[in-house]
Amino acid sequence: MGGTVAGVGVTALGLGLEGPRGWAFRGVSFEAEPGSLITIEGPSGTGRTCLLLALTGRMKPTEGTATVGAAGLPKRMAAVRRISALAHVPGVTDLDPALTVAEHLHERALLQRRFGDSWRGLLRPRAERRTEARARIDAALTAAGLDRDSLPKGSRTAVRDLERLEALRLSIALALIARPRVLGVDDTDLKLSDAERAEAWALLKSIAEAGTTVVAVCSEAPDDTVKVSTAPTADGQETDAASAAPETPETDGPETDGKEAADALTEAGRA
Repeated sequence: MGGTVAGVGVTALGLGLEGPRGWAFRGVSFEAEPGSLITIEGPSGTGRTCLLLALTGRMKPTEGTATVGAAGLPKRMAAVRRISALAHVPGVTDLDPALTVAEHLHERALLQRRFGDSWRGLLRPRAERRTEARARIDAALTAAGLDRDSLPKGSRTAVRDLERLEALRLSIALALIARPRVLGVDDTDLKLSDAERAEAWALLKSIAEAGTTVVAVCSEAPDDTVKVSTAPTADGQETDAASAAPETPETDGPETDGKEAADALTEAGRA
């Protein structure tokens, strides 16, 4: 991605977030090395999206602590946001179905140059800035495994004409333009076939192996990941996270988790 990206370690100790409907999640503890693939596993409505947003500095935990690199949560949320990026999060990183792939990429590169890079970068010659933007886009697309030439209309393909896995790859590519040290991905395996899920996990593993720490929400995590479960316990009693919302079928995942996240954002505040 235009140079090796050094991921960061992520740890949590008794992390919890309480919203207006109760605890979105609670008692989350784990430790992951830099460059890990961390999977937040569990049924919809069990605080998966809220935990993802908390670990990337977008939602403020109400109890416990976490450390992302050298930044501790909840005190240094802004520092965590600066080194992290989100992909495929409903209501947060939604793609515009009317825009083309090229338009999304160009817009994200402009935003990154204007708000994400150092002010010295804005003073460089225009040709140099354009070359840098193209390099970032190309590197992000390569890392996300999205081949523009394979799309129906190449870069001019509208988002509404993308397959689900292609849309996931585009969302990840947009996040990678910022060269984050932590990449958060929501609903990783939602409505994908078995073959597509295998491709999605192979993609995230390749990003982690390249150095970026990845945090991915899913219904069922693959092996060889750092698993953080929000599912009910083996004895049939619900975890604190599960008790925050009524049980909902997995097919309603984005709607349920989105409402849960919105409720918790109202209570806890979102940066």
